[in-house]
Amino acid sequence: MLLHIVARGRIGRSPEAELVDRYAKRIAWPIKLTELPDQGGRMPPRATDGVTVVLDERGEQLTSVDFARKLEKWRDTGKRECRFLLGAADGHDDAERASADLLLAFGRATWPHLLARAMLMEQLFRATSILANHPYHREG
Repeated sequence: MLLHIVARGRIGRSPEAELVDRYAKRIAWPIKLTELPDQGGRMPPRATDGVTVVLDERGEQLTSVDFARKLEKWRDTGKRECRFLLGAADGHDDAERASADLLLAFGRATWPHLLARAMLMEQLFRATSILANHPYHREG
């Protein structure tokens, strides 16, 4: 299953970009990163056999294992793409939130979108490591 991160804002050369790149290289699943301007730009079409996850502070707070199990379920039921939408400073509009298969939150705090991108990449690496029984994730 392709992990497709669609992020608003340019990450450029920054400490967050280094983290995103570090985790992207470590994820064994196919991954695609698409950057859009803060406003406008052409949203990639939604895959007909895919799922969309919108990162939003009002979303579900999942443990890393629960997040891994969601990815596993989608992969094992034939989903070809899991698209993650990260908004700019103003977040997402109501239509984007309503069209999501999952609203996902990294806690109730508001995170800078570049840091949220790095956090997502780490969680994707952790989730795929959990599913591969890799020792990176240690519980309890």
